[in-house]
Amino acid sequence: MDKKRVKILMAKPGLEGHWRGMIAVSSAFRDAGFEVVYGGNILPPEIAATALQEDVDIVGLSILSSNYMRLVAETIKELKARGKGDVMVLLGGIIYEEDFPALKEMGVAGIFVPGTPLKDIVDFVNEKMSAPAHKGHKTHRAK
Repeated sequence: MDKKRVKILMAKPGLEGHWRGMIAVSSAFRDAGFEVVYGGNILPPEIAATALQEDVDIVGLSILSSNYMRLVAETIKELKARGKGDVMVLLGGIIYEEDFPALKEMGVAGIFVPGTPLKDIVDFVNEKMSAPAHKGHKTHRAK
């Protein structure tokens, strides 16, 4: 898939107050040639509705609150309910490593913790989107 055509929805589920990381990642994607839709603070049903309306290939979630397991599960459930269960889901924020396997099982393709170089995030997406059927989800974290 031509990366110029890849469309990414970036969103902060719920009442997340942070913005710096999401803006930095969104800018890195834009600078790499991706089309970025900035969703801001929206609830999981709104994330899924926007993903459908904008016909995105990827949903990037930025979460710093401790309820990320519930928010990710709700978002993926809503995406599937709207026929967008095939989008790649990325998660960024303060995520406990012991939760990586459960998040992967839910369908999260990539997990990026604070300190992950922006280039690594963009490279991960480029690699995944160029792979056949862009499945085979794996997670990534800063070392």
